[in-house]
Amino acid sequence: MVMAVASGDLLGEKASAMRASLERSQTITDDVVSILGSFDHRLSALETAMRPTQIRTHSIRKAHENIDRTLKTAEAILVHFDQYYQAEAKIIKGPHEDVKSYLEAIDQLRRNIRFFNNKKGFKNDDGIAIRANNLIAEAISKLEEEFERLLLSYSKPVEPERLFSSLPNTMRPSSASPGHDDDSSSKNHSSYIHSEPHKNNADTVVYTPPVLIPPRILPLLNNLTEQMVQAGHQQQLLKIYR
Repeated sequence: MVMAVASGDLLGEKASAMRASLERSQTITDDVVSILGSFDHRLSALETAMRPTQIRTHSIRKAHENIDRTLKTAEAILVHFDQYYQAEAKIIKGPHEDVKSYLEAIDQLRRNIRFFNNKKGFKNDDGIAIRANNLIAEAISKLEEEFERLLLSYSKPVEPERLFSSLPNTMRPSSASPGHDDDSSSKNHSSYIHSEPHKNNADTVVYTPPVLIPPRILPLLNNLTEQMVQAGHQQQLLKIYR
């Protein structure tokens, strides 16, 4: 009986200890939940406080990207302005000293005009476009003068007799003297007789035309012609050539 009472007391003590432990555990749990709730509240307050800063940071980043794009666009435009002024200086100087550089300046000027025409901020009636088109017209006018100067300097009129004299003997036209019509039949017969042995040889004769314009000038004249044709000055070319 005494042992049963002692065993019951022991179980009661253990139950009381377990109940006390559960109460302490519940208290700790409540404290942790309270702390976590406080953290969550503070984190929400921090996010609310940081939101304007985040918005400003995003705006600053977008502004920085826009500034970078604007600077790159402005740099490209400034490069084309520099190229325009370089081409303008060469065109004003004229093609007499360096025709190749002059033609390159015209090509560069045309590329600049296309560049500015493709930009929304520039129109055909803007000052830069009008000035560039006027400069192109001036450049083509100087090309006409240079084309005419080169033709006059390096090409000379050639008499027909000189062209005939450059032919091989078997290909030269026969010249009949006036007053010898009676002998024409005999001469034609003789010419026919002599031409037969040379017929096969005449087919193999290579005719070398006289040099009317130095070969080194021909590519230059060709480049000048291409520029003037591109500008629609075909009639001026024909007029100068004739």
